[in-house]
Amino acid sequence: MTESELLDAAVAGNESAYADLVEPHRRLLHAHCYRMLGSVHDAEDAVQETYLRAWRNLSSFQGRSSLRSWLYTIATNVCLRAIERRPGRVLPIGYGPPADPHGPLGAPLAESTWIEPYPDEGLDLGDGPVGPEARYEQRESIELAFVAALQHLPARQRAVLILRDVLGFSGAEVAAALETTPAAVYSTLQRAHLTVEQRIPELSQQATLRSLGDEQLRAIVDRYVSAWERNDVAAIAAMLTETAAIAMPPTATWYRGRSAVATGLGQLALSGRMAWRLTPTRANGQLAVMAHGGDAGGPLVPNHLAVLTLRGAMIDEITYFLTPM
Repeated sequence: MTESELLDAAVAGNESAYADLVEPHRRLLHAHCYRMLGSVHDAEDAVQETYLRAWRNLSSFQGRSSLRSWLYTIATNVCLRAIERRPGRVLPIGYGPPADPHGPLGAPLAESTWIEPYPDEGLDLGDGPVGPEARYEQRESIELAFVAALQHLPARQRAVLILRDVLGFSGAEVAAALETTPAAVYSTLQRAHLTVEQRIPELSQQATLRSLGDEQLRAIVDRYVSAWERNDVAAIAAMLTETAAIAMPPTATWYRGRSAVATGLGQLALSGRMAWRLTPTRANGQLAVMAHGGDAGGPLVPNHLAVLTLRGAMIDEITYFLTPM
């Protein structure tokens, strides 16, 4: 059936036709809601509410815009209402100052405080922009630094930047989605650019990964996995930039500087008290490893997902999500 035929059948109450109509948009809608909310779980709830609202209001969709534009309008407004109900999410590096690596690990804070990692598996986001007006690639726009920068924007600035620069909607389409004017959209976008560009690195992780190539990336991950499984603090430290950082949500604890990171790891994860098995993966469009750990000789259980941020061939940041999804 064509989209028009599916739409007619869905309006007539055919739930199967409705599912066929909207399901092709689910993955990208989910990524959109994640950028808005910083949470995979909140994004899933937002997509479900979007589909429910779209189903209930399908008869009012007159084709004045594309189905894609209509769904993103609903999803964006669902996210804006969700943001009103809770504080913004952050990463520990944006939450407070670095900790003393000789001190104890901080107590976990509420899960709703932290940005969640976004697993790449099965998302099929693609590598390029989704529209001619887009400024950022799809994978670039889910990198941790970018998502963290978005959370520092007021909600409507966040929505405008994502709709315009990530999804490639025109100024007129964004204005219609947010019930404002194109002039207001461009003014809001300029303010959003000032904040985001100050908070993201000049070179995206996607550009860094491409510059290194698959063979060198495999070597970096293999070195990291081997060193961690050996509890080899010195080998991990040798992979870090001088100003590297490690953060460990859901605690607010994080360390800055190669020496501080090494000291912290030596007292905590890589003290030799635990055995490790690491599996390479991807999250937030970046290199990542899933770690299972446990007492030596005992069972290994899921412990953390570490998302690696590279500067050249060196690791500049490890975001170590304890008790991952």
